[in-house]
Amino acid sequence: MKRKPKLSFWQIWNLSFGFLGVQIGYSLQNSNTSSIFESLGADVSHLSYFWLAAPIAGMVIQPVIGMFSDGTWTRLGRRIPYILGGAVISTIALLMMPNCPVLLAFAPLAMGAFILLFMDLSFNVTMQPFRALVADMLDDSQKTEGYVVQTFLINLGAVIGAFLPLVMTWLGVSDEAVPGQVSRHIAYSYYAGGVILLLTVLVTAFRTKEYPPKEFAEYNGLEESRSSGTGITPARKSFVQLLRTMPPVMVRLGVTQFFSWAALFMMWTYLKPAITGVVTDGTGAVLSEGATQTWVGVLNGIYPVPACIAALFLGKIAAKYGNKPVYAACLVFGALGFAGLYLLHNQYALMIPMIGVGIAWAGILAMPYSILSRAADAANMGAYMGIFNFTITIPQIFMGLAGGSIVRWCFGSDASLMLLLAGAFMFLAAVSVAFVKDTR
Repeated sequence: MKRKPKLSFWQIWNLSFGFLGVQIGYSLQNSNTSSIFESLGADVSHLSYFWLAAPIAGMVIQPVIGMFSDGTWTRLGRRIPYILGGAVISTIALLMMPNCPVLLAFAPLAMGAFILLFMDLSFNVTMQPFRALVADMLDDSQKTEGYVVQTFLINLGAVIGAFLPLVMTWLGVSDEAVPGQVSRHIAYSYYAGGVILLLTVLVTAFRTKEYPPKEFAEYNGLEESRSSGTGITPARKSFVQLLRTMPPVMVRLGVTQFFSWAALFMMWTYLKPAITGVVTDGTGAVLSEGATQTWVGVLNGIYPVPACIAALFLGKIAAKYGNKPVYAACLVFGALGFAGLYLLHNQYALMIPMIGVGIAWAGILAMPYSILSRAADAANMGAYMGIFNFTITIPQIFMGLAGGSIVRWCFGSDASLMLLLAGAFMFLAAVSVAFVKDTR
């Protein structure tokens, strides 16, 4: 079996550059969905139901896209056609979202829910092949570096997306929260995010040349299949067969993923209602609702910054100490960060715990994929990456269904207690890493 050629830093960078734009769109969604639906009339106890769109879309779409892209070969490659198609649809969805009150005036909340589902479906079509593309193109010795670079770009995109509404206000766009309407600074941010998403994906599409079938087969110890033209001789496995033969490490990682992603889902859903009417400025005055929403965007833009910085060092630290200790340590920082979000109320002090959340985020985006990519077979890498997405979507669906009842019946509609629960979940995730087996 031939070894894959070593790629330069900029070649590795181009593999994931499109993810920068996708994450800008995803960050806009994470920071502003609750605010948009509250402005359209949604009750706080119902917010988690709207957030179900993202994990449900991921659960359905990512395995399907993974399986199809495993067996695809075009002039553009195996993964690039799906990345491009999803990017076009994602851009359209981002342009539509701020206009849901106009598109369906008599039921804007229903229209918003439909566009949110449409957006999440397209995001998942675009995102899933990026994970498999790194595994396809890089030798085992470069895979951790590849996912660390991808993590850096994801977090850079998250920073840009989270800060776009604040930038719009600096440019003079109104942040007034008008009932029944999407604030102008949010709308303009969505428009800008859609354009950036499409442009960055085009860079990946035209600057990355995937291995043709013959080379792919040689690099992965497979015999080229002339009939399929995919470079993969082994018979395509059904979904049930893939589940039966998936690497055992995927199941153990799934436990860690459950607790960590459930914690993140609680933060994305309840951060805004948790601090509304409580968070104060430097003088001690409580922030208005519009200012609070803008500050939530700032906080969501803070945690990717330490995540970017951490990503620069994760590869070297993991090479020395192993993926597991680094992964667990990152999650402990996240647990401390969630506890800080619950305890602190000054808007500037709330930036501090976001550092811990950011370190956890860096580990969550890089370490599981590095561990899994060494254990999964190359012929079905896309499918396994898609199935692994279940470990992201299932905890979010669980919290989406249970979150409303928990916040209402267990916490008396006090959304801040959901942040404390998130911290407990993140700590359990760190403990569960001990049971994961990593092949170095």
